[in-house]
Amino acid sequence: MSEVTINTEVEAKRSRIRENVQENEANCAHWVQRKKRFCRMTVKAGHKYCGEHHPAVDSAVSEQAGTYTGNSRVPCPLDEKHTVFKKNLQKHLKICNARDKGELPAYIEKGINAGVNDVDPYPDHSKLRIHDLPDEEFQKIIENIKILYVKFIENTIGYLHQHHKLLDTELTNPIYGPETRKHLVQAAALLGILESEQQLQKSTSYIEFGAGKGQLAFYLAQLLEALPDSQVILVDRMSLRHKKDNKIEDRSLVHRIRADIADFRLSALELVQSTQRCVAVSKHLCGAATDLTLRCITQSMNSSDGAQSKSPNTEYVLIALCCHHRCDWKSYVGKSFFQAHGLTRSDFVIITKMASWAICGTGMSRERRRALEEQEKNPEDIIDASGTKKLSIAERECIGVMSKRILDYGRLQFMKEHGYEAMLKFYVERNVTLENVCLIARKLDTAQ
Repeated sequence: MSEVTINTEVEAKRSRIRENVQENEANCAHWVQRKKRFCRMTVKAGHKYCGEHHPAVDSAVSEQAGTYTGNSRVPCPLDEKHTVFKKNLQKHLKICNARDKGELPAYIEKGINAGVNDVDPYPDHSKLRIHDLPDEEFQKIIENIKILYVKFIENTIGYLHQHHKLLDTELTNPIYGPETRKHLVQAAALLGILESEQQLQKSTSYIEFGAGKGQLAFYLAQLLEALPDSQVILVDRMSLRHKKDNKIEDRSLVHRIRADIADFRLSALELVQSTQRCVAVSKHLCGAATDLTLRCITQSMNSSDGAQSKSPNTEYVLIALCCHHRCDWKSYVGKSFFQAHGLTRSDFVIITKMASWAICGTGMSRERRRALEEQEKNPEDIIDASGTKKLSIAERECIGVMSKRILDYGRLQFMKEHGYEAMLKFYVERNVTLENVCLIARKLDTAQ
């Protein structure tokens, strides 16, 4: 199947979707490129777009033409990614999420966990593309990945077959579909690990980083009812609807902190000072958020702001890892490991891109993936313009898995440098989720 054929099919699909949208005039006519579909928000009678996607350019044209009305939309001065009705602008500026929040709480310090960008003569690495690499450089990176994987990771990741009985009833509920059951199985496994590692103790602050809607915290809080003076603290930069932690009746068991992990100073959070120990948990912690969290945990031990004498160290870390393709060099905590083995910032960017192969196999659209699968049936056709034989889908997935684990191994080394015993474990089967590896770290002086 040629590239032209693929593009034709994509355009035909878009046309069919557009026709369906036009039949239902209540839907927004904005094409969401990332999702390959039109926006599903409803619109007012006589309008083509929803409030979020109403073109601000129309407003500018109207204003220049002298036909401006209060219903025209303009870009928000605080964040041009969204627009607002001109007549509501002053009201919007007072409530916009991009506004200056004024005095920040003590536990917020801008960029404290963000990391530092190295001086680089080629700063724009975001434009690096795997298919643009010279063949020799491409093969060299793959060879380095294989060498590092065999040397440090191969046959070192064991399985943890843990399950907490708290979720047994939920898992047998017939109204739940496969997607819901998948998340319940993961939550049960993580709680089972905490139980088997004897981490369910009294006077403990369980901090869920990247908590989202708080499913893990919801079940964890139920276990804390029998553990005096323990609590769950949820940290997330977004305020989501339908949060599961809102259903916890005993509000003393759960506290939600709205903060970007990059700005979160754990040692300055008064809530944790009321307990004797801290445990960090997460399911799933996406890409760079894992690195921000590990730096947050280790920097809280080295705090010199006076809060250190009151705040307990994080004794145990349990993070279900995911989305390595969203890691970035600035926040990555495993730089020293990469640099010690001759891997550059450019190599890091390519490796993060290759990490996506572990999940999607190609890193391409479904249409392009199907085309490659068809080509693999005729090996003589799998030749690119330079005459180099391409990797098969299975080979890509293998390299993708290796790339993920190399990124994780750099994180293990970082935790070991900061006084932790750290390891990677499979915590659920691969048929539950392809992102089935967790990072476990124990503070050495408390592991005795």
